[in-house]
Amino acid sequence: MTFRNKILKLNPAMLILLSFLLVIFSGTVMLKIPASTTADGISWMDALFTSTSAVCVTGLTVVDTGTCFTTFGQCVVLALIQIGGLGIMTISVALFHWLGRSISFRQRRAMQDLFSSKPREDIFNLVKSIILLTVCVEFFGAVFLTIHWSGEFTFGKAVFQAVFHSVSAFCNAGFALFPDNLMKYSDSYLLNTVICSLIVIGGIGFPVLYDLQCWFKQHKIKRFRFSVQTKTVLLTTLLLILFGAFFICIIERQGFQEGKPVSFRILTSIFQSITCRTAGFNTVDIGSLKDATVIIMIFLMFFGASPGSCGGGVKTTTLALLVGFTLSGITRKTRVNMFKKSIPAETVDRSITLVLVSIGIIGLIIFMMLMGDSISGHEVHRPQNIFLMYLFETVSAFGTVGLSMGVTPDLSIWGKFMIIMMMIIGRVGVLTFSYIIVGTGPTNGIERSEENMMIG
Repeated sequence: MTFRNKILKLNPAMLILLSFLLVIFSGTVMLKIPASTTADGISWMDALFTSTSAVCVTGLTVVDTGTCFTTFGQCVVLALIQIGGLGIMTISVALFHWLGRSISFRQRRAMQDLFSSKPREDIFNLVKSIILLTVCVEFFGAVFLTIHWSGEFTFGKAVFQAVFHSVSAFCNAGFALFPDNLMKYSDSYLLNTVICSLIVIGGIGFPVLYDLQCWFKQHKIKRFRFSVQTKTVLLTTLLLILFGAFFICIIERQGFQEGKPVSFRILTSIFQSITCRTAGFNTVDIGSLKDATVIIMIFLMFFGASPGSCGGGVKTTTLALLVGFTLSGITRKTRVNMFKKSIPAETVDRSITLVLVSIGIIGLIIFMMLMGDSISGHEVHRPQNIFLMYLFETVSAFGTVGLSMGVTPDLSIWGKFMIIMMMIIGRVGVLTFSYIIVGTGPTNGIERSEENMMIG
């Protein structure tokens, strides 16, 4: 059997994982060459970390992107972000279609798993819409950001800054070319509005955007019904943004917002609530936030963005299903109903499994990091609240968020490797990894006689 035939016989989950690993490896090599870095260059581990963070659209950094990399190196990072945000399978399917070549059934299955909850024949139309929408949104984002930076930089540099941050925001990557991320622009209404809009559009998922596009085209001709997923994503996203902004504003009124005008408090609260769900930009010092705010942000990062989007986490729809399942259990209903539709029991079970497995993986990674520090003696100079900082860092990597309390550059090689693993798992998806390990076929197991037990 030839190598090509072996690749074609891979299941879609393995195909997605290998495609990400291939781009990460290629990006690592590109970032390591002298043309990509200034001064003495970077280590292979730092190049691997940066490449993984870019492809997984996370934004965690061990070196300053704006000063460590040359313009060429920054372009490499930008390309990795765009490829990772759109998804390698999306780009390959579009390229094959453009070249007039047919795509395999497994590629079609992979696209189905990434961007749709039900079989659809118009897979090429979906891919075309995704790419067209991405280009349009990033273009308009870059135009407005160019206006913002035109008074600060030369026109050429303003355009480059605008394009880089527009792509980074839409892909929910969180990479910035400034040492303090976007902190010095915390009071800029234009920049905050544009970045937040790009993050939300990139985070609600391509299936939802495709649904909205179809509604825009058809609602004047005929009645258009949004899917349950679209309604759930839009409602949950809005509630999470308001929830996060409200509590950040309340908790930090005697923190970084003390003595600031109401407009600043609202602007920074909304920005942090939006960005901590999946994007990773920050307009305030994350390390200076109160512990209660950090806990709120960990909650938001854990659930993250929506299915089929550029972001990670266990997704907004999973949170909605958990709430629906809990309410159904309390009211003793046998099915979970949302928007006058019953959700399949299998989907509800998968959402519960996803949350439990994700919590287990996060706990395991934190334990491995702490154990590695203990064995190597790396923990000697650690602060007292290192557990909270590691928890924040790990959930940020899992949710492909990219926010940090400042410990990323100081991680040991072992710690960086653990975070790299977490970023890959977060971007590819916990369920995708489970399909790789146990397969996708149904297993009924052995059914035995029942015996009840006490709970609670």
